[in-house]
Formats: sequence, C-alpha cells, structure tokens
Amino acid sequence: MRIVDPSQVVRPEECHNTKDKAAFRNYDVGTESLVRKTYNEMHKRQTYDFVTKQKEKWTKLNKMDMTIFEALEMLNSLVDESDPDLDLPNIIHAYQTAEGIRKVHPDKDWFHLVGLIHDMGKVLALWDEPQWAVVGDTFPVGCAFSSECVFSEAFQDNPDSRDPRYNTKYGVYQPYCGLKDVHMSWGHDEYLYQVVVGNNTTLPEEALYMIRFHSFYPWHSAGAYEHLLDEDDRNMLQWVKEFNKFDLYTKCPDMPDMDELKLYYQSLVNKYLPGKLRW
Repeated sequence: MRIVDPSQVVRPEECHNTKDKAAFRNYDVGTESLVRKTYNEMHKRQTYDFVTKQKEKWTKLNKMDMTIFEALEMLNSLVDESDPDLDLPNIIHAYQTAEGIRKVHPDKDWFHLVGLIHDMGKVLALWDEPQWAVVGDTFPVGCAFSSECVFSEAFQDNPDSRDPRYNTKYGVYQPYCGLKDVHMSWGHDEYLYQVVVGNNTTLPEEALYMIRFHSFYPWHSAGAYEHLLDEDDRNMLQWVKEFNKFDLYTKCPDMPDMDELKLYYQSLVNKYLPGKLRW
C-alpha cells in the first residue's frame, strides 16, 4: 500500500480538469504496472469461497466505532492501486466527487453525501486487507466470469473457472434473480453498503444501490451479466450511470478546500448517518 502525505502534493484550489473523457479508465498499461498486478491478484484470488468468508468476517461490524469524518481522515493515507487515472489520496477524490454532484444536482443532498462517502469502504486496506480485496472493478462470483472485465485473462488462474459448480453461465444463481441475491467480488462497495445499512441509515434506496454497485463496470459500462438482473436492477441503472459521471470525470490533481466544505457535509452526515458508526 502506498502512503502519501497530501500536503506535499496538492494545494487547495479550484480543479481545472482538461483531460478528455476518452482518456479515463485507460488500462493499456505494462505487464509490470501496479494496476495490472492488483487486478491479476484480484481475478486469481476472488473465489466464491473467499467472498463468502469475507462477508462473514466483515459484516459483523465489530472492528471499531468511528464517525464518517474519522473514516474520511483515514483515507488521507490511501492511494488506490487499481486506479489508472489518479495518484492522490482517496479523501481528495471524495470531495471532488461530492462537489461535482452538488453543482449539477443542488436539490439532492443525499446524492452529495453519496459522493463524499462512496469510497469509504477502502478503509479495509488500512486494516491489513490486500488492495486486491478492497479496490477495483467488481464482478459476480459463483458463475462464469465475463470477458468484459478488465484484464479478464487473469481469471484463467482462478480455481472457480475450473469448478463446474461455478463456471457455467448461471452457476449457483437462477436466471434474472437480481443483483441483491448475487455475491459480488469482495471490496469497498459491498463493505460500505453493509456499514450504512447496519447502522440504520436513512439514505434512500437509490443511494444504497449506488454505493453497492458503483464499481460494477462490466455491467453498467459494458452490458455484461444481463442474465442475472431483475427489474429493480434495470430501473436503478440510470442512477448508477449518473453517479459514475462524477466518480470518473471529477478526478484531477487539485484538491478542494476540505476545511471550508466540512461544515456543509457535516450537516448531511448529521441528517443521514449521525454519530459514531459500527465498522
């Protein structure tokens, strides 16, 4: 895990991102890149058995108690090793995403909060979980892997790809069962979803869905795994796509003035996820 002191690499100022949208999520990287290595490990090690054990371990929410802003401060020291677009601490990306959403959707305060907290599940990487079990695009386990996943060739080293229980189109699932009944690869999406639900959030269903599936790019960007979706998933797709505009295209090397913005976002935390949460 790379540790970065944000005070050494950025200053609070307005973000001017001139990068073309087509340049984001460019995975044409060398075989020795950290991005590729992270995905190779993920695709090799994220099995159905691994995911179910991780869920059992982490959804007890007995690691510690802390507030939203305490969790955000932890992200000061985390750089996502799967992200080809940005090499800055995750807390900066949190504020960039939230502020991008607030400019376009000023009337949806819950949406602003989703932008701020969507990656907070990455605190797992600061509790000794390897980044291949925390970050990156997610995908279903327990059924055949899709070639639409980035670096999908690495799935050939996953034992589930040779297990007849898990390597067919539907695997352990029923057709059109809905993503609510599908085990996704373990990472920050599912973990944060379990945290907010387990702490009785009042965020709406759209918010919870965005948190849980915002990294499921093989589906919402490439149309894979349609055979597992139900009507609720299809209805929620528009919200995930809207969220991902800001998750992707607000990334830039400048940092928002987090001290100035904190008062506003504290009011949203008080409304939807107050006090110390169980993690």
